[in-house]
Amino acid sequence: MTTPLHPETLAIRAGRDVTEFNEHSLPLFLTSSFMTDSAEEARQLFAGEHDGFTYSRFTNPTVDAFQRRLAALEGGERCQATASGMAAIHAAIFTLLSSGDHIVASQSLFGASYNMLATLLPRFGIEVTFVSATDLGAWKQAIRPNTKLFFLETPSNPLTELTDIRAVADIAHDAGAILAVDNCFCSPALQRPLEHGADLVIHSATKFLDGQGRVLGGAVVGSNALVEPIYVYVRSTGPTLSAFNAWLLLGGMETLFVRMERQCASAQKLAEWLQNQPSVRRVHYPGLSSHPQYELARRQQSAPGAIVSFDVEGGREAAWKIIDSTQLISRTGNLGDVKTTITHPATTTHGRLSQETRDAAGVGEGLLRLSVGLEHPDDLIADLARGLEG
Repeated sequence: MTTPLHPETLAIRAGRDVTEFNEHSLPLFLTSSFMTDSAEEARQLFAGEHDGFTYSRFTNPTVDAFQRRLAALEGGERCQATASGMAAIHAAIFTLLSSGDHIVASQSLFGASYNMLATLLPRFGIEVTFVSATDLGAWKQAIRPNTKLFFLETPSNPLTELTDIRAVADIAHDAGAILAVDNCFCSPALQRPLEHGADLVIHSATKFLDGQGRVLGGAVVGSNALVEPIYVYVRSTGPTLSAFNAWLLLGGMETLFVRMERQCASAQKLAEWLQNQPSVRRVHYPGLSSHPQYELARRQQSAPGAIVSFDVEGGREAAWKIIDSTQLISRTGNLGDVKTTITHPATTTHGRLSQETRDAAGVGEGLLRLSVGLEHPDDLIADLARGLEG
């Protein structure tokens, strides 16, 4: 087609190749390897002299379809899929950086992401400076001559802090560095970081891209020049997305836009209700005018998102009471599901961080994180009210 397609259409049609059987649904290629017609063809395939499939650790038609679809949705030239979101972050960093290099990263990160940067990378001679996600001056001041990468997630997990992608991209590029943005909370349905100047977009496809909490997956999207060496790294080290998981993720992406529209609407209703509850000290949601980056969210995202975090009076005891009082909402650390989930970040997703690090990131004992699903919002409100009002 010569007419550019809307993202909602790309989520359903992009990456779709029909085989000689003329199937309507995407096929699933469950095979470890692929045959060739001759020894010469095998040589050419392994030498990269022409396109084709050889071994599913690095080439598989179902995974390729997922990669092409997500690249189209993010507006990137190329996508490299991985076994999980953490594998995607790992692959990007260990491909693009070497011993002696330096990263500037937001201090407002998912717990596992923070731990990787803070504890694993220094073992390999990679230095990391953590800064406030919202303080542009801090990003600029942290630059060193050996700074090669800026890394952030926006909105952040779990406080939904927003970083001005365009502004940080300009700072990074002036320093000769690359900007990588974790787009897990928004997905390309709500935000396309490459359009705001980011060089790489990283996903935990496990979350909203799947949407039903079924499988693990990750991805890195960007230019061909940046993604090609990441592909080589994944090919050599093996954190591969399975064909089966790619097939399920492709199905999940077909409903991404309609799911996110409904989930965002319900999240807005819950956030507005929560901020009027006497025992709730503060609600963190970019759709509320009280959010510090409310105007930025309106410029940078098409909707506020489906994650709502809130602080309650009474610390851990009160927070745990709310969790234990729920009868409908799922008590789990995952997010992005059609089923609403609730978690206590200080003792789960961010539990391995030091108290000092949690305090700096604003992850207190009274903080709860909701990932709003597709249930009726009034039922979710009634479920939360048991612990808040009892």
